[in-house]
Amino acid sequence: MATSVTIVESPNGGLAALVRGAGMTVRVVELQAGLASLDAGAPPDVLVLDLRAGAAVPSDLATFKRRHPRTGVVIAVPAFDPKIMLEAMRAGVTEAVADPVSAQDLRAAIDRVLGQNTPEIEQGRVLAFLGAKGGVGTTTLAVNVAAALAAENAPHSVLLADLHVTGHGDAALFLGVEPRFSIVDAIDNVSRLDRAVLQSLIVRAKSGVDVLAAPERPSNKNLESHQLRSLLERLSKLYPFVILDLPQSDLGALEAIEPVSVLTLVVNQELPTVRRASRVAALLRQRYGKDRVSMAVSRYDSRAEIGQEDVERVAGLPVWAVLPSDYRRVVSSANAGEPLVGDAGNRLAKVIQQYAQRLAGRPADSGGLRTLAKTAGRFGGML
Repeated sequence: MATSVTIVESPNGGLAALVRGAGMTVRVVELQAGLASLDAGAPPDVLVLDLRAGAAVPSDLATFKRRHPRTGVVIAVPAFDPKIMLEAMRAGVTEAVADPVSAQDLRAAIDRVLGQNTPEIEQGRVLAFLGAKGGVGTTTLAVNVAAALAAENAPHSVLLADLHVTGHGDAALFLGVEPRFSIVDAIDNVSRLDRAVLQSLIVRAKSGVDVLAAPERPSNKNLESHQLRSLLERLSKLYPFVILDLPQSDLGALEAIEPVSVLTLVVNQELPTVRRASRVAALLRQRYGKDRVSMAVSRYDSRAEIGQEDVERVAGLPVWAVLPSDYRRVVSSANAGEPLVGDAGNRLAKVIQQYAQRLAGRPADSGGLRTLAKTAGRFGGML
């Protein structure tokens, strides 16, 4: 059956001509007729609203969406103005294209809204990453685990949520994306956060990871535990894998990150970090139990005075991954906005890929781990 598209635009708006050649049934309604004229007959699969001439988001759009929840909505705007986009999102808009609108852009937006009526999953895996101290590489590990999982799974399988609300989160930067909305917008709309609303808030990275970014500017908004818990419950029903980059400065968030499958405490071999890890680990064991909490040692040096056994003894948690040091490659990857797991020949990338497999609940290649252990030092692979 052909896709039915209704376009509400001014005379000679030009949008209809862009989609007629794509095998879609197009109905054109003049903008001044309003959405009430669409109630007669079957609702379209997709509604396209032309707002490029300065028209406001129709006041009755939200009512239309409540009557026809399966109709996807695309708006054409002169520019991506955050105020207009937020108003449109609240009214039920799921996609937007901006001038100059091309046939390719419009068709891609229509295809996306048609693909959003997919069923929820029973429960995805929530994988959280928390640094024992700032600067230990938590975001680097979270981003690369997300990219590794995205490379091995279907599209829209992995979401990375950056929970650095009161400080600058770097996950979007590391993934090379520039989001228009943030985790704050998702929490503000958590009561109506279905797949369509979420798709209007996320941005897709080249690596295949969907990103729900931290705000560009620090927010003074306090995250209520019930709001964050509700958000994570919704996300875990929409994605097989939800990756959380947690701020180490806000341990209060630990009370709300349920459901969580595995929480990774990222440490290094510096004494202040290990001491801090011992305090945080005690909270994590009490909150989640030892089986759901592990550690990853970043920038591992087999010659350092503090070894893996020392870290495990002091923190009272098992080390699941030992990450060899490759500072120059990590910095280059962050500057380029490209996860380093895309480099098949990189030793650190291989370790992270193996670790991602373990976090996903899949058996790891023990032969590959033995090879990594030999090349990275005494504990240079995943344990």
